[in-house]
Amino acid sequence: MSARCSHVLLRVDDLAAAVADFRAAGFQVDFATAEERALHAHVWFPDGPIVELLTTPRGARWLRLPLELFFGRGAGKRMVRWARQAEGFCDVAVLTPRDGFAGRLAALARAGVPSGRAVRWKRRRPDGARTEFSFAYPRNDRLPFLVTPYDPPQHPPAVAHPNGATALRTVEVGVRARDLPAFRALVGDAPGFRVREAPVTGVLAIEIAGLDHDVDPALTHGAVLRAAPADG
Repeated sequence: MSARCSHVLLRVDDLAAAVADFRAAGFQVDFATAEERALHAHVWFPDGPIVELLTTPRGARWLRLPLELFFGRGAGKRMVRWARQAEGFCDVAVLTPRDGFAGRLAALARAGVPSGRAVRWKRRRPDGARTEFSFAYPRNDRLPFLVTPYDPPQHPPAVAHPNGATALRTVEVGVRARDLPAFRALVGDAPGFRVREAPVTGVLAIEIAGLDHDVDPALTHGAVLRAAPADG
């Protein structure tokens, strides 16, 4: 499996309200864990990258050092930034094969893109089944992070968005000039990214195939969701 976009992260203040709004906009949305304690929810597509809605635990904005200790060097600044920013896109992940994950991190470090340690994480789904995956955060908190596929896979057996959405076609990313070499080292030739120079590195918008209109911004909690061109 070659590297590709795994998911775009959208930070929201109230996860239940955001899920309700995305459903009102015509998306199928599934909580990642039991709804009453969920911090994440997923907008899946039949294939390819997904949108992950997430909220941050109360007090997370003050926990940089504990987060660094728990998730590895570079994690604290990134996760505190998520907690402190307004609603909207906060990050993007690059899917990386499970086999050779440590080697990939070592290669990036040699290329001048150091990361924190690889973290192995487990999650219990709403149906009680467990899944696990690994991730690692570059020390530059504005760069994409790396994640392995879910094991076992979490993709729903069927995805049918009432609004006609079929795929997250493009992630538009603003990249400041000095971050561009590291960004390219991380993303490589992964499909689905559109890069333009910007004063701050981060996700600007996404394009979704199958829509016949842009998504109502009143329902997207600060995110820009556009209809992908029909020939795209």
